[in-house]
Amino acid sequence: MASITKISGVLGRKHAAHLLRRTTFGPTIPQIDQFAGYTADEALNQLLDDSAPNPLPPLDTMTGQTWVDPTGATGPAKAGSGNSEQDDLFSYFQSWHMDVMRQAPLTLKERLTWFFHTHIPARWTEINSSEAIYYQNCLYRHYAYSSFKELFKKICVDNAMLRYLDGYSNKKNSPNENFAREMFELYGIGKGPQLEEGDYTNYTEDDIKAATKVLTGWIMDETFTHLDADTALPIGKMDLHLASGDTTELATEHDPGQKVFSSKFGGQVIEPEQLIDGYPTVEAAYGELDQMIEMIFAQKETGRFIARKLYRFFVYHFISEEVEQDVIEPLAQVLIDQDYSLVELLKILLKSEHFYDADDAVSENDNKGALIKSPVDIFTGLFRMFEMDFADRNSDALNFYKDMSFVVGKLEDQGLNFYEPFEVAGYPAYHQIPGYNRNWITTYALAHRYQTAGILMKTFENSTERGFWLDVVDWVETSGHLSDPADAAELMDVLVQNLYAVNITSERYNYFLYTVLLENVSEDQVYARGVWRSEWNSYMSSGDDFAVRTRLERLLSALIETPEFQLY
Repeated sequence: MASITKISGVLGRKHAAHLLRRTTFGPTIPQIDQFAGYTADEALNQLLDDSAPNPLPPLDTMTGQTWVDPTGATGPAKAGSGNSEQDDLFSYFQSWHMDVMRQAPLTLKERLTWFFHTHIPARWTEINSSEAIYYQNCLYRHYAYSSFKELFKKICVDNAMLRYLDGYSNKKNSPNENFAREMFELYGIGKGPQLEEGDYTNYTEDDIKAATKVLTGWIMDETFTHLDADTALPIGKMDLHLASGDTTELATEHDPGQKVFSSKFGGQVIEPEQLIDGYPTVEAAYGELDQMIEMIFAQKETGRFIARKLYRFFVYHFISEEVEQDVIEPLAQVLIDQDYSLVELLKILLKSEHFYDADDAVSENDNKGALIKSPVDIFTGLFRMFEMDFADRNSDALNFYKDMSFVVGKLEDQGLNFYEPFEVAGYPAYHQIPGYNRNWITTYALAHRYQTAGILMKTFENSTERGFWLDVVDWVETSGHLSDPADAAELMDVLVQNLYAVNITSERYNYFLYTVLLENVSEDQVYARGVWRSEWNSYMSSGDDFAVRTRLERLLSALIETPEFQLY
C-alpha cells in the first residue's frame, strides 16, 4: 500500500538529501547535514519559510538599470527608451532566472515557480516581449505559496499568455479557441479518453466554445502600466469604452450572451450580471471569468489532474493503480478542500512514508534516485554543491551575462531550450507520455551531459573565455567537508554520498577509487592510498598542484559521466 502517513523520527542524511534534491535546486553538504537532524515537520517548516525577499529584477547593460519594475510603483522603464533590443533583453532575463535558481534560498518558492513554468509555459518566439515573460515569472513567484486556482484566474489574462495562445485576438465576433482549448486539455482539468466525437470525458467541444466566449475581450497591455489589484503586477486589460454619459467601463469586445456549459459541468450557465448599451461592464466580464474558473476547479477531476502533475514533478513519473487510489485521490481532495493550495498538498506528500520509500520494502518502488535530472538541475546542483562563484549580476552585469548566457547555451545542448518549449504543453520531460523525464536522455543530449565536468573545469577548450570555473583542488583543500584531504577513501565517500542519489556497488566504488583516481598504481590498496597521501602532502608543501589536480579532475569527470549521476 502506498502510504501518505507522515514519516516519524528525524530524517537522517539519506532522507534529507532526497527531500532537498527534489524541493530545491541542489543542496550544499552543510544543508544536507542540517536537515538530517530535522523531523519531517521541521524540514517542511523551513522549506515553506517566506521571509526571504524576492529577487531584484534584471539589469540592462546599456543603461545599468532595470527595464522592468516588478512592484509597479513607478511604472516600467519600457524597452526602446534607451534600452537594448528585445532579443538582448530576453537573453538577460534567461541568465537572470538561471541565476535566481542558482542562488535560491533553501525554500520551495523557486522550485514551485519553476513548476508553474513547466506546467503553464511561455515561448519566447511567440511572445517576443521580455517584459511580459518577466512579469509572468513574477506572477508565478507571487502565487507559489498561495492558491493555484487564483493564479489560474490571473494567467487567463496575463500579458504573456494573451500573446502566446492568441487570447488578445479572441473577440466576440471573431472567437479564437486556442487558449480555451489548452486551458481544459493541458493546464486545468485535463483531457480524458475520447468517448465520442467532441467528448473528452472531462469536457466537450461545446465547453471549449462556451469558455472561449467567457474569455473574449482581453488584450495585451504593451505599456505594462495596467496593474492587477491583487498582485500589483502588470497584467492584460479589457478592450473597453465608457458608457454614454457615465464613467462605467464597458467591455466592448466581450461576448454579452449566455455561455452554456455541458453536463460535465452540470449544465452551468454563465452570463454578464450587467449590460449597459448592450455591452457587459468590465466588472461583469471579470465576474464571468471568476465563475468559470470556480466551476472548473470545483471538479474532482481537476484536483486529480493537478495532483498528478505535482506527483510527477516531485516524486515519480509512473502512477500505478495503487498510487492513484492511495496517494492521488486523497491529495486531490486536499486541493479541493484547501482552495487549491499547493502548500497544503506538499505538506502531506513531502512528509509521507511513500515519498521516502518507507511504505514498503520493494526496491523497484523506490522514489529516491527515480527521476532523471533536468539540465537546470545538473548545473545548479553542481554550482551549489561546490559553492561556485559567479560575477555579481547587479554590480558586474556585463561579466555576469557573458558567463551565465554560456550556461544557458549548455542547457540547450542538453535538451532544454530555456523558455522555448516547442509545444504548448511545455517541455516533453514534464508531460509527454510515456517517457516523461526519460525524454531528457537522447544520444545528443547525453553526450553533452557527459561533458559537464569538463565544461566547468579549466580542461574545457573555451575556459579562458569564462570568468567562472570549478577549482576542485581548492574545494578539496578549503571547503571544510573533508577532515583529511590526504585520505583517498574519505574523499571518495564525500563525493559519492553527495553527487549520487543512489547507492553504488563496492565494485563501482573501487573502480572509481583505485582505477580512476589512483590509476591502479598497485595491487596493494593500502599502498595505492598511500601514493595519494604522498602526492597530496607534496602539493601542500610545494604548492605544485599538477599531480593532484590531474587525478581529481579525472575522478570528478568520471563520476559525472555515469548513469548514476543523472538520477536524483
